[in-house]
Amino acid sequence: MLVVRQFVLAAFAAFMIGSVVGPAPAQAQDFTPTRFSVEVRGAGPDVILIPGLGSSRDVWAAEAEALVATHRVHLVQVAGFAGQPVGVPAGEVIAPLVEELARYIEANDIERPAVIGHSMGGFSGLMLARRHPESVGRLMIVDSLPFFSAMFGPQITAAAVEPQARMMRDQISAMDDAAFAAQQAGGVRRLVKTEARQGEVVAWSIASDRATFAQAMYEVMTTDMRPEVAAVTAPITVVYAYDPAMGPEAMVDGLYRGGYASAPNVNFTRIDGAFHFVMFDQPAAFRAAVAAFLR
Repeated sequence: MLVVRQFVLAAFAAFMIGSVVGPAPAQAQDFTPTRFSVEVRGAGPDVILIPGLGSSRDVWAAEAEALVATHRVHLVQVAGFAGQPVGVPAGEVIAPLVEELARYIEANDIERPAVIGHSMGGFSGLMLARRHPESVGRLMIVDSLPFFSAMFGPQITAAAVEPQARMMRDQISAMDDAAFAAQQAGGVRRLVKTEARQGEVVAWSIASDRATFAQAMYEVMTTDMRPEVAAVTAPITVVYAYDPAMGPEAMVDGLYRGGYASAPNVNFTRIDGAFHFVMFDQPAAFRAAVAAFLR
């Protein structure tokens, strides 16, 4: 377990420190979100795609291209990430994002959509399904845990990790641009195996608003959703990466399966030969997992 924990923590710490708009929804929208923007493409059953910490909606480009012939795809871009304007005062990031997602779904009469989220996007999807069960028909969580800081050990609590998370948040916020860029470039190799996609991920994080990035990281580290997993009624599919660099298979399997063990309706898909950005490292396998989820 130590090897797994060291690998994932190193990747996380290094990453944190270290259009065309398609047709509008059929119903008139009477709510304009401030925490995110949306590109809507295609027609059919609704799928909402949420990117992760510091990422662009372009992380879903291949999936969206594959889905638009059969689905109406809502590509979310979180405000403050990947060069997008912040648009709101400083403060909490994830909980207000979740509330606005619920309002967007309601305002546009979207009936129980499929929600797919990567990393922080998966965590946000879990919170959305728990707090607004009417807003989520089914949920795919891609390489994300209900409490990230469980990586520090099975007995860790949000209160125990809060001082360290606060210190990391403050360090990131104070870091100059050159130091932050160097951290991102150094850490991306633990997040993306595919060298051709590494620069893309680094560029997104560098272009993100630093305070928003740091605050969102802090919230991921200090928010423990494990006690609430059992109350999520939407079916959950957890897709997670595995590579021998992470350590023994059983340890990685146990980490993800244990985190969601109390969910009443959950299944797991492990994709081998990938790091955190599964969709970049194993695109065919990931696309197959999305297709199976939506069937």
